Amino acid sequence: REFAIRHSDAQISFVGTNRGLEDRIIGKAGFDIHLLRAEPLRGGSMLRKIRSTFALLPALSDAHCLLRKLKPDAVVGVGGYISGPLLLSAARQGIPTLILEPNYVPGLTNKWLARWVDAAAVAWEDTAQHFRGKAFVAGNPIRPEIATVPDLVLAGEGTPGSKKQFNLLSGAPLRVLLFGGSQGSRVLNDAMITALTHLPNESTDIVHQTGPSDLERVRAAYTESNFSARIEPYLLNMDTEYARCHVVVSRAGATTCAELAAAGRGAILVPLELAGGHQRHNAKALERQGAALLIEEGELDGLTLATTLMQLGDAPQRCIEMGRQARRQAKPKATAQIVDELDKLLRN
Repeated sequence: REFAIRHSDAQISFVGTNRGLEDRIIGKAGFDIHLLRAEPLRGGSMLRKIRSTFALLPALSDAHCLLRKLKPDAVVGVGGYISGPLLLSAARQGIPTLILEPNYVPGLTNKWLARWVDAAAVAWEDTAQHFRGKAFVAGNPIRPEIATVPDLVLAGEGTPGSKKQFNLLSGAPLRVLLFGGSQGSRVLNDAMITALTHLPNESTDIVHQTGPSDLERVRAAYTESNFSARIEPYLLNMDTEYARCHVVVSRAGATTCAELAAAGRGAILVPLELAGGHQRHNAKALERQGAALLIEEGELDGLTLATTLMQLGDAPQRCIEMGRQARRQAKPKATAQIVDELDKLLRN
């Protein structure tokens, strides 16, 4: 959208696979979408690598034909496995290429593409080393309203009447925001359900996003525990949700980590064990900065979650400091910087 605003006459097309949600989401946003045959790039045994290599052939053919048809001035990849054949084909045809790497440690596709692309936008300083001098640190694009979430401050210590500060009253209920992505997280849902038996209702205020499939089960668990909370299948206005909470419980996807930083909210992060360990590296990066607490999925249970939340509830200054450290990692101008670099590629 940023590029479209700057270049109102530009034709923007998206490329995806029929395995994901791209067709539905991109179509609703009003952009063209083209679907290619593609399989994930895989590591592991030699046999898996060979199979993965052969699976690239139809995708490369499709990508080559599509690029000949569209004749784009530039191609941007976001790291999914469809980016591999598409950006490789673009590079071989002399089309300027840019990739976005949202995670602390690059995925297999982006590592593979590093030698071919012209530029790489990364979210972390340490990630740049993987891209042969082609990287620039931009951060991850997020919705701009999230960067306007007020800072957490102890009541009486902030600037009276400031709209940029949200008072955290000592002794008041800890406001917890738990979410697991658009589909929710069964692991987080189960942990919180069990935690309810250990948490004091009067000092814990919870907003819990369950995902659609787990909504009724989670609601029933809260009712059975006589625990008051707001339970939703989806959360639409995340800036509002971040603004009203003191701490977040979530997975550690790249976008979530970028939003936590922009919103200035500390978090208890439970990384998804799959996805090449990307989420664990993201969580560790925030933990090292004092912006998050990491609980491995294998170590997560209701008592551990409840104990961690109660410790934060008893130490409001720690919530404030985690939020402060999170905001120091924020890069709210990521979208503009990435489009600036894309404009440079087009001019050159």
